[in-house]
Amino acid sequence: MTVLSPQRVEWLARWVLPHEAELRTWLRRRPLVGLDVDDVVQESYVILASLGSVDHIRNPRTYLFEVAKSVVLMALRRSRVVSFSTLADMEGLEVPCEAPGPESIAAGRQELSRLAALIAALPPKCREVFMLRKVHELSQREVARHMGISENTVEKHMGKALRILSNAISYGGKAPIAASDAHDREFARPEAQGNRFAN
Repeated sequence: MTVLSPQRVEWLARWVLPHEAELRTWLRRRPLVGLDVDDVVQESYVILASLGSVDHIRNPRTYLFEVAKSVVLMALRRSRVVSFSTLADMEGLEVPCEAPGPESIAAGRQELSRLAALIAALPPKCREVFMLRKVHELSQREVARHMGISENTVEKHMGKALRILSNAISYGGKAPIAASDAHDREFARPEAQGNRFAN
């Protein structure tokens, strides 16, 4: 019996167990030749637990499916009678890819559109700083030089942009874009802007 180290237990719990339901669904659609789904899942866990190291595994989900596939193929090889239809079905024993489905793609596009609208609604200077820092990946110093403002001012604009976006996202995009705390209210006063945002 394999004694699992705490590290292996943690690895299995974190990277493998979350994929068990998907693995079971996938196995139910395959010819298991004298095995049931529980047998294949159990045997797959035994194989993963008994590996000398898991450092070489870059994609635990794919690795789990490959191990389960090999368990099924080994059972097929041991079986004395295998029908032609079963052999044909084995051709379809491909590991499912992790590409997102149409629903995930549509939801992602909606979320991206919502985020773009929130960014577009930022105050102009905050929006420019945010775009230069997060989209164009300029350093704080490069943004300051590009906009002709101090690094301190860049930092304040960035902080304000992040607070506004965070609040808007927290409230489903319905939070007002106005300053939300005393610091922002002072930051928004014309006399404060004249001192802090002079280009």
